[in-house]
Amino acid sequence: MVAGTCLGIEPERSVIQILTYRQSPDWSAPWRFDVVQRAGGSGFVIRGKRIMTNAHVVSWARQIIVRKYQDAKPYAAKVEFVAHDCDLAILTVEDESFFDGLPALGFGDLPKVRSTVITYGYPAGGEEISYTRGVVSRIELSPYSHIGNRRLLTVQTDAAINPGNSGGPVVQDDRVVGVAFQGIKSLEGAGFFIPPQVIQRFLKDIEDKHYDGLPLAGAGIASLQNPAYRALLKLPDNNLGARVDRIRSKTHTKNVLRADDVILKIGEFAVASDATILFQSNRVFCAMGFQLGQSGDSVPVQLWRDGKLQDVTVTLEAAVDDQCEGNQFDVEPRYFVFGGLVFTQLSLDYLRDSGREGSEATAGELNYELFFRNREEPELAREEPVVLSSVLTDAVNANFITRGRVLVDRINGIRIEKVADVIRAFASSTNTHDMIEFGGRGSFETLDHAEAVRANTKILKTYGITQDRHL
Repeated sequence: MVAGTCLGIEPERSVIQILTYRQSPDWSAPWRFDVVQRAGGSGFVIRGKRIMTNAHVVSWARQIIVRKYQDAKPYAAKVEFVAHDCDLAILTVEDESFFDGLPALGFGDLPKVRSTVITYGYPAGGEEISYTRGVVSRIELSPYSHIGNRRLLTVQTDAAINPGNSGGPVVQDDRVVGVAFQGIKSLEGAGFFIPPQVIQRFLKDIEDKHYDGLPLAGAGIASLQNPAYRALLKLPDNNLGARVDRIRSKTHTKNVLRADDVILKIGEFAVASDATILFQSNRVFCAMGFQLGQSGDSVPVQLWRDGKLQDVTVTLEAAVDDQCEGNQFDVEPRYFVFGGLVFTQLSLDYLRDSGREGSEATAGELNYELFFRNREEPELAREEPVVLSSVLTDAVNANFITRGRVLVDRINGIRIEKVADVIRAFASSTNTHDMIEFGGRGSFETLDHAEAVRANTKILKTYGITQDRHL
C-alpha cells in the first residue's frame, strides 16, 4: 500500500492551496446557472506530478487556481479525474514547473484508534498553511455528505477540519493516512477523513485512464439477531449471519442473491448477526466487504439458504441507477421546453432547488418516486423520472391549472421514462391536441399541438432561453 517518497520530508512543502471559481445550475430552471462563486480548499502532491484533493473542492469548476507553500504565484490547474461517489479528485497543472522541488507524498496504512495524526491545509480565516494535531477516535462506515447517498469507510478525529481544510493530507509518521473531507456542525471537535483503503481503490480504478465507479453490494443487508427468526431459519446458534432484505433491481446481484438469504461470509470476512465484520480491529458494517475491489471483480460469498450452506460469487459493479437520489455534479440537468412547458429530470438537486412549491401530496409523490419506488415497486420504477417543472406563461398554455412540480406519467399515451421520451412523444404526435398525464393523481392537461409549435420560438426568446433542450 505504501507509495511515494522516502520518509523524513517536510509534508507542508507538498501541501497545495486551491482556489475554485464555480458555477452550478439552477435545477428548477435548468437552462440557467447561478452566479460564479469562489471557494477555497487544499490538496497535496502525489506521484506523477499530480495533486490529490476532494471532489467537492473542484466540482462545477469554471477555473481552478493552485498555489504552492509560501509562494504567491498562481498557477492554472484542471481536473484529470474526479470521483464524486468517494469525494476524491486528481488535478494536473498546465505549467509542469509548478512541481519543481515538490516531493510527492507517500501513503501509509489505516491509523489505529487512539493514535495521533496531523492535518495540513489552508482553512478559512487565513492565507497561510495550518497544522492541527488530533487523535483518531473512531473508524466506521459513514455517509459521505458530498454525494449524500453513499456510506463508506471513514475515520473520525478530534483534529479540527474546517472549510478550506478539505482535500488536505492527514499525516502520520510522514505518510498520508487520509484526506480531510468533512465535519458535522452539531459536533464540536470532530472532523472526518477518507482512509487509505478508499484512496488506494480510487487510484487503482483510474490506472486505465478511466474512472469506473465505486462498486456496491447490490443488496440491502440487515441485522439478524431475533432468536425466534434465527430458529425458524434453522441457523446455528453462533451469532453469525445477516439477512438480505432487498435486492437492487438493476444489478447482476439479483441473479445471485435472494431476499432472505443469510450472508455468513464476504470474502475473508465473517459476518456477525449485527451485520458487521471485523476489519483491522474495527467492527464496521459488512458492506465494506464489497467496497474494496474494482468493478468487475468477483467476491466469494458464503450464505445460508433453504436451511443449508451455499457458496456463490458476486460480481462487483458500480451503481449508477441511483445517481439522481444523491447530489449530482459537473453534468448539466437534462430538460426540454415545449409550448412553455418545462420538463426536466427528477433528482435530489431538483427537489432542493424547487423548495416547497406545490402541495404536500405532490411533494410526497415526488419523494416516493425518487427514493422508494425502485425499492417497493421495482417493476414500475422509471429509468429517470421526469417532472413538469414549471409553466412559462403564454397564451398557448394560459388555461393550464397545473403550474409545475408534478410527475409526468404519459404524453400522448407514451410512458415517460426519461426526458428523451418527452421529446419523442411530442415529435411523433399526430393529434391536434397533446395530452399530458400526471402520475399518481389521474390528472391531465391538453395542449394545442400546432399552436405550441408556432409559439415555441417566441416563448424561448421571451424568457431568455437559448436552447429548447439539453440531453
